Amino acid sequence: MVDNNPGEEKAWELLASLQPDSVCRAAVATYDAAASSYTLKSFGMDFVVSVKDRAITSAAPGSEVLLKRLSYFFKLSVLWYLVNAKDVTCTGRPVKLEHIKGGDIFTRGSHVLPLDSIANKYGRNKEGFIETGKSLGGEPVKYGDASLQLLPLPRIPISLTLWLEDDEFPARVDIMFDSTCELQLPTDIIWSVAMMSALVML
Repeated sequence: MVDNNPGEEKAWELLASLQPDSVCRAAVATYDAAASSYTLKSFGMDFVVSVKDRAITSAAPGSEVLLKRLSYFFKLSVLWYLVNAKDVTCTGRPVKLEHIKGGDIFTRGSHVLPLDSIANKYGRNKEGFIETGKSLGGEPVKYGDASLQLLPLPRIPISLTLWLEDDEFPARVDIMFDSTCELQLPTDIIWSVAMMSALVML
């Protein structure tokens, strides 16, 4: 059920009005007409989005972190992704969030991502960083001291790069999205995806 979140409620209404075939093609999802539900992957796990019941569920181990602890960010991200997604191939060109349109919000107040917390947790634990990412369906890539590509949503790849602590510099974590993210989601939902992608590592 919708938890009195106007953004979530609006997304459910819009999703119910869309043609399932178009949604599936754009969002890389599948549709069960009998159950009026979509299935899509997030962090390597299958989630069922029931339009009829206005509920998101999963039987995947580890899914409760997203469905419960991070439910606010997760539900908004999934629903608006299904509503907005475009059948556009990723460019493979990473961009920093502050460089997208309206991205200056990521550097202010409560919108600042908890990247320092990730750096503090894994600043001397490269292996732990990689293993946590792998448990979320991520793949190691060659940037920084350690880097992961995660798929919070099928057309929204992100990279998290860890720079280990040393005698001169503190640990640092950078997050980047594919340059197509602006075509797929409004800026506030990109922020929601970024926040959930950071928090799921903690």
